[in-house]
Amino acid sequence: MGDKVTGNHSDVTDFILEGFRVRPEFYILLFFLFLLVYSMVLLGNISVMTIIVTDSQLNTPMYFFLGNLSFIDISYSTVIAPKAMANFLSEKKTVSFAGCVAQLFLFALFIVTEGFILAAMAYDRFSAICNPLLYSVHMSRRLCTQLVAGSYFCGWVSSILQVSVTFSVSFCASRVIDHFYCDSHQIEKISCSNLFVNKMVSLSLSVIIILPTIVVIIVSYMYIVSSVLKIPSSEGRKKAFSTCSSHLGVVSLLYGTVSFVYLTPPSNPELCKVASVFYILVTPMLNPLIYSLRNKDVKEALRKILCNKKALS
Repeated sequence: MGDKVTGNHSDVTDFILEGFRVRPEFYILLFFLFLLVYSMVLLGNISVMTIIVTDSQLNTPMYFFLGNLSFIDISYSTVIAPKAMANFLSEKKTVSFAGCVAQLFLFALFIVTEGFILAAMAYDRFSAICNPLLYSVHMSRRLCTQLVAGSYFCGWVSSILQVSVTFSVSFCASRVIDHFYCDSHQIEKISCSNLFVNKMVSLSLSVIIILPTIVVIIVSYMYIVSSVLKIPSSEGRKKAFSTCSSHLGVVSLLYGTVSFVYLTPPSNPELCKVASVFYILVTPMLNPLIYSLRNKDVKEALRKILCNKKALS
């Protein structure tokens, strides 16, 4: 009923998402864990966006990028988490062919866009610390808007190419995807086609689109560290490093888990699924905490919002 086994991708009407290989009773626990973390993702990131929009003092490039980062975190978590939770409580655990295409497209769009937003944030910190006198000139509103628009454009191009090659293959009799979402690598594993083009496209995307973001981040922080070490006062050095450590923590967690899943040999599929949870749910949950709880401006803005609400009530 799920497909006509003729070997062509056009005959497949749905896939089965195997999820985690655990005993059935543990799926209830997984459901509530995902629900808890996903709720925190929504609460934290919506709060950050609300604070940034409502407080005029946060109308700066850094918070402009941070607001977009929060939106992207909510978006790609929402693409994956609700469907995964629904499948945890379902016996069939299926996803339609169109739903799988849409999920992979949107996930690729937002995860690649996030990489470029993080690179833009690294450049912003570089400009603020290494060229403070020219910061307002370099990081104009127009440039910030262009950087964000360019990030989405690169994410869109990447997702179009990724989805096109992933679903242009023919599928074998099996339609079971060994993951809790439509992951391109796992979809290719149930293909009967030659995957040379797929591998070349993935490699090209990594070199042309993903690698530059990593280079920008590394080079920016090399200059930042060099400049911070030249600051005469220890208090000034501490403040500068504190400003950048939050961003570095987010970058390390995101790129570390993504690299583990996609760039290392697949020795343990279950371990890869756990690592996927980190960049799909844990990183988006931690971003508001990392950026907000250590940021005096955000905490002050939140305090004013809460005080205004108390005064109105």
